[in-house]
Amino acid sequence: MSTTAVTRLPTPRTRRSRTSGGAVNTLPLVAPSVVLLLIFSLVPLAATLWFSVLRYNLLNPAIHGFAGFANYRFLFADPALLHSLFVSVALVVEVLVITVGLGCILASLFETRFPGRSIARVLMISPFFVMPTVSALIWKNLLMHPVNGFIAWVTRSLGLGVVDFFTDWPLTSVVIIVAWQWLPFAFLILLTALQSLDEETREAANIDGAGPIRTFLFIEVPHMGRAASVVVLMETIFLLGIFAEIYVTTSGGPGIATTNLTFLIYERALLAYNVGGASAAGVIAIILANVLAAFLVRAIGKRLDI
Repeated sequence: MSTTAVTRLPTPRTRRSRTSGGAVNTLPLVAPSVVLLLIFSLVPLAATLWFSVLRYNLLNPAIHGFAGFANYRFLFADPALLHSLFVSVALVVEVLVITVGLGCILASLFETRFPGRSIARVLMISPFFVMPTVSALIWKNLLMHPVNGFIAWVTRSLGLGVVDFFTDWPLTSVVIIVAWQWLPFAFLILLTALQSLDEETREAANIDGAGPIRTFLFIEVPHMGRAASVVVLMETIFLLGIFAEIYVTTSGGPGIATTNLTFLIYERALLAYNVGGASAAGVIAIILANVLAAFLVRAIGKRLDI
């Protein structure tokens, strides 16, 4: 009776042990990227902190030397700082409410089948690819202009009064422009999330007697919750730095009505040439961004399992 030699294959544990013994050290590969990241993040931060405690005016070289916390004391004594903080937070909150709310509604509408749906989706997301300066010029000169604007032409045709948006409702006008630009981003993310909803769930809701509104509120909106959290996180990061829309349309006015923290830094640095004061405002902007980021991570991170 002959015996056949059976070759034993190495178990998964054996294979892992052999592989782990010759593991490649990836630190030299990752180190250059980490060093560059630290340079491009820490060096500007350190420079901002250093200039914030200096007397540094570009127009008057005689103003120099160590200022300590004088720039911060002057900044906190300026009423424009508190107002700019309010404008920054109000702008972020209002745009988020508009983009997330309308984004959910439009995602539900564009998920239904209708003729020309593909073309309509492309047109819906197209404003997101328009540069902020161009979109602000379109709204300022073609739509909201009190004399030549399209909205003024419509109101005059209906016998209504003409509204000067950037004088009567300056902050609301900026919110409309920014929301118009960021609504396609929220719509695209929410529509992508809604497409993963099973049709069986909708059919079960219809069988149970749920109409379109109840289906939207109790099935589609909860399903888009995680995607809405991502939209809030992403938009908040970018909306804190809104500048072009304000610069093109209102230049922070009338007065300081639309001056957010970003525009306040611009005024201190490039209009008043006060590098020390602008750097102090930049430090406050960094603190504000980190506080909001920490709050959002704690409030939304649990929902995203991060």
